[in-house]
Amino acid sequence: MSKKQLIISIAGLALVVLLFKFGSTIAPKSKMPPAVMSKAKSFDILKYIDEEKKHLTADQIVKLGKLENSVTRGDVNSQLITANTQLANFWKDSARVFEPYVYYLSEAAKLDKSEKNLTFAAQLILDNLRAEQDDAKLNWKAAQAIALFEKAIELDPNNDDLKVGLGSCYILGKGRVGGPEETMKGIQQLLSVVRKDSNNMKAQMMLGVGGYVSGQYDKAIERLQKVIKAQPDNVEAVAFLADTYAAKGDKAEAIKWYNVSKRLVNDPHYSQEVDERIKTLR
Repeated sequence: MSKKQLIISIAGLALVVLLFKFGSTIAPKSKMPPAVMSKAKSFDILKYIDEEKKHLTADQIVKLGKLENSVTRGDVNSQLITANTQLANFWKDSARVFEPYVYYLSEAAKLDKSEKNLTFAAQLILDNLRAEQDDAKLNWKAAQAIALFEKAIELDPNNDDLKVGLGSCYILGKGRVGGPEETMKGIQQLLSVVRKDSNNMKAQMMLGVGGYVSGQYDKAIERLQKVIKAQPDNVEAVAFLADTYAAKGDKAEAIKWYNVSKRLVNDPHYSQEVDERIKTLR
């Protein structure tokens, strides 16, 4: 079942998010149609913001206009940070649109040059892009998060969590819309972490996902089994392991691990979706 088919088959956003969280919706690269592997369409955030403005109320337009024109002479950098932060909060709290929110949040973080703020914005985008189904938006979000993680790493070059985040952006973002070289960029970042600490399960987990996405199923299985051995309740690892076995053609192992994921999630809707997957394997 493809990513888009999975979304269509499930009623309710909460369940879609649940399944994305459990790592069961990223098709392996070798299973993707040629169109998915082609160059991603561009996404113009400023044009997107202009379009979103058309949906605002009159009061919101007035408020937004004041925020957009709030920079005057003086400490411009400081004012830009404040303005971008306020614009981010407007799009988050008043308009409730994610892309403008993280755009302005990212701009403020870049100006502020704070590792904490750069990391917060990067992680926020990384968490969101997993569920993104529009290739253009996915490519844009991944690029934004990559830039933020890279700037944070410049400030803290020995932070392995940042390197795992950066690698994840390539695997979960760029690797889904670009060629296999994008996935390999992420894998190389993650390998630099596990070479220092083979027990870094975040890195091992993402290496498993990277192997799955790139069609290196045996490597993916090895990594994911290592994670599950250390973290038996890691549902994401279990679900990816099941998907990897299914993609490899090992139906017995796929069914075994799908059933394990059902037990761990313990949700009837999730179980129903997994049962449908199992039916397609038999």
